[in-house]
Amino acid sequence: MSNAMEVNDSDFELQIEQHKGLAVVDFWATWCGPCRMIAPIVEQLSGELGTKVKVLKMDIDENPATPMSLGIMSIPTVIIFKDGKAAERTVGYRPSMKGDLAAKLEALLAS
Repeated sequence: MSNAMEVNDSDFELQIEQHKGLAVVDFWATWCGPCRMIAPIVEQLSGELGTKVKVLKMDIDENPATPMSLGIMSIPTVIIFKDGKAAERTVGYRPSMKGDLAAKLEALLAS
């Protein structure tokens, strides 16, 4: 079962831009192999961070407007938002990704 909620073009403003605190959005597509590698990492972070961080996923094929407005040119892309503004962006997959994302989130939570 998925811990990360889906977000779409129509509710992105409410879910992310108006959100106070930290939110992580995983921009992905069903055909993207590296996206499938990141999915469990995003799920683990969602489970570990619980209520401290809102974790969402957006299918870019079903929701093209938001990724276009954010300048997303490649997937997977994970963006960390703080108080509705993009604070950190990670593009692509790498083995150290979970630790990297967790460190960025912890730093933003502390600031």
